[in-house]
Amino acid sequence: IEQPTFPKITEMCVKMIRRVNDEEGIKKLVNETFQKLWFTPTPHHDKEAMTRKILNITDVVAACRDTGYDWFEQLLQNLLKSEEDASYKPVKKACTQLVDNLVEHILKYEESLSDSDNKGVNSGRLVACITTLFLFSKIRPQLMVKHAMTMQPYLTTKCSTQNDFMVICNVAKILELVVPLMEHPSETFLATIEEDLMKLIIKYGMTVVQHCVSCLGAVVNKVTQNYKFVWACFNRYYGALSKLKNQHQEDPNSTILTANKPALLRSLFTVGALCRHFDFDQEDFKGNSKVNIKDKVLELLMYFTKHSDEEVQTKAIIGLGFAFIQHPSLMFEQEVKTLYNSILSDKNCSVNLKIQVLKNLQTYLQEEDTRMQQADRDWKKVAKQEDLKEMGDISSGMSSSIMQLYLKQVLEAFFHNQSSVRHFALNVIALTLNQGLIHPVQCVPYLIAMGTDPEPSMRNKADQQLVEIDKKYAGFIHMKAVAGMKMSYQVQQAINTCPKDPVRGFRHDESSSALCSHLYSMIRGNRQHRRAFLISLLNLFDDTAKTEVNMLLYIADNLACFPYQTQEEPLFIMHHIDITLSVSGSNLLQSFKESMVKDKKKERKPSSDEESESDSNSGSESEEEASKPRRLRKRVDSDSDSDEENDINAVMKCLPENSAPLIEFANVSQGILLLLMLKQHLKNLCGFSDSKIQKYSPSESAKVYDKAINRKTGVHFHPKQTLDFLRSDMANSKITEEVKRSIVKQYLDFKLLMEHLDPDEEEEDGEVSASTNARNKAITSLLGGGSPKNNAAETEDDESDGEDRGGGTSGVRRR
Repeated sequence: IEQPTFPKITEMCVKMIRRVNDEEGIKKLVNETFQKLWFTPTPHHDKEAMTRKILNITDVVAACRDTGYDWFEQLLQNLLKSEEDASYKPVKKACTQLVDNLVEHILKYEESLSDSDNKGVNSGRLVACITTLFLFSKIRPQLMVKHAMTMQPYLTTKCSTQNDFMVICNVAKILELVVPLMEHPSETFLATIEEDLMKLIIKYGMTVVQHCVSCLGAVVNKVTQNYKFVWACFNRYYGALSKLKNQHQEDPNSTILTANKPALLRSLFTVGALCRHFDFDQEDFKGNSKVNIKDKVLELLMYFTKHSDEEVQTKAIIGLGFAFIQHPSLMFEQEVKTLYNSILSDKNCSVNLKIQVLKNLQTYLQEEDTRMQQADRDWKKVAKQEDLKEMGDISSGMSSSIMQLYLKQVLEAFFHNQSSVRHFALNVIALTLNQGLIHPVQCVPYLIAMGTDPEPSMRNKADQQLVEIDKKYAGFIHMKAVAGMKMSYQVQQAINTCPKDPVRGFRHDESSSALCSHLYSMIRGNRQHRRAFLISLLNLFDDTAKTEVNMLLYIADNLACFPYQTQEEPLFIMHHIDITLSVSGSNLLQSFKESMVKDKKKERKPSSDEESESDSNSGSESEEEASKPRRLRKRVDSDSDSDEENDINAVMKCLPENSAPLIEFANVSQGILLLLMLKQHLKNLCGFSDSKIQKYSPSESAKVYDKAINRKTGVHFHPKQTLDFLRSDMANSKITEEVKRSIVKQYLDFKLLMEHLDPDEEEEDGEVSASTNARNKAITSLLGGGSPKNNAAETEDDESDGEDRGGGTSGVRRR
């Protein structure tokens, strides 16, 4: 293979290898491909082939530096597991070859680092080689045992670039896994590692400290038992913290503290890191002392979480998170519960502190999971007859209790405008669910809500959790679907960067798919669940439900853009829209009419009986005139506008001074307007005629409407009136005469629509009846007159026997 083709091969390998956890067929192909490409033994004499293989593997590892290496571990595990019981083990042999050659390449790159021309390239290759060795060590640390002494000198690498730090961290991680497996390592070798690690802990920053303390933990706890060495280091930082605490208590504004801030930050972090890997309450460390070290550390770190400097607070919380991994019971302490829950639930609290608390919980759960898996493996080796389940329950019982304490606040963190906060909250919930620490039903609405997140990685993760829950517990998703839709609206509200713009329920991209598409696709397969879900959503538009207008718009958006597959789905919605319209529309008109008459009486001056009667009659007469069905009036085009004007004036005279009923009408009518618009949209989208909609019956056999939908392109849902209503904030703005007139006109159009809700048959000469004309005119007026094309059905219906050109709720057939 020539050098220029390497980038292309690397790119192809990266794309392929990411499918390692795909469906079984693809997974099998990926395993076979890479077994042939990488994990087949190479003839010893073919050095060139071996070099190509090493370059290819390390290039792929380098390319995945930012996205993680789970795929490599998964691939290696799959391949090694597949030949566990085989007598011939080619993958194992290939891995031994690869590890030995990677070590050779490391030595070669290090020698060439003195060449200034290729220093950058070789430094990058060195990092890729050491990272690849670490990945092999994670799965089969035995492969690296013979190379441990070769790796140790890299701990003394002089750090000047990011690559140098990565070398040190990866070497520390390799030695952590490998040194405990060495048989009789030399005292000098072990002492050198301890000293190298201690120097790094004292000298460098957080990442290096973290990995070096972890490595020191493995070496001291499992091999050298050199507890005095660690105890001296711990006391150095613990003593510094105690001193700084006393100084701060005496004078919080002391300049000494400002000067010592770097030392304070380092001490907080290092004390926590040491407590994570060593239990200093063991006699090996503190001897006969009765002092409870973990409580003292907790007290110290908690003190600095109340510091005025956010950076100090953050480091103290990081230190606490480390200490809790060694002693999870500390998370039950009242002051810890108060600290964690107040940070998570306080909307004004710093984003950094929120993220750190979530990271602490995430790290604890990850460590607990690793610990459980290791314990499981150890018990299987030692005593298969022991009750593993009982052992697991004790440990998971602690995790479960801890997560019950913090679950609600973690879930509430989904409602945050910072995606990083939502990201870590979702990680914690996913880990909690995967470990079976809580009952999943309480998380379902939150996961549905997170499935609408703008970031695809988070959407996919939330959707995947729902799929897993659905597999194990049928019906849970349906049970919480409506609550999840409402919650998704709240998440979108929290994310919405421009509060003046109404929250919408579809993606603002080419797909224009509903935000809750995945939820609908999970429910639609079960006809009973689907219908119950759709009816529950449509019931929110009922005037008695008192749902806020923006939420109705959000739900209407989703209903307009759901991935419907059969004709039955939109027809069922339109059928129920008609039912809701007939009930809610009548209630709406009745309450408006009652409020006018009632307020009119209240407004009248106390006068003689005759005057009162006269006033009342004149009011009711003008109201009655306005109520007359327009089909009873003369159908003369030139008079229609003036008729309408007279009607508006007549109702305007009856309006009370208090405009609350008017506002209420404008507000409640938005639900009906949205339903009208939704029906028009679905009609156009699917190309249905009125006759087809009329003929539909929900009780028909499912097969009758099982036909696939023929979707029209370029049909968009744009409810102009509702958008204008929300943008102008009419519910809270001052009502002018002009606004009053427009609301009265809307009232009259609604009245007309309700009078002509049911379509008439065609008249004998094929003319459209007066009633149908009136209804179509009312709908056109309600939906905005010169509205966009999608507001009036103008598409041919390939599926049905007629063509509809009216904008009506039900319309009539053209001959």
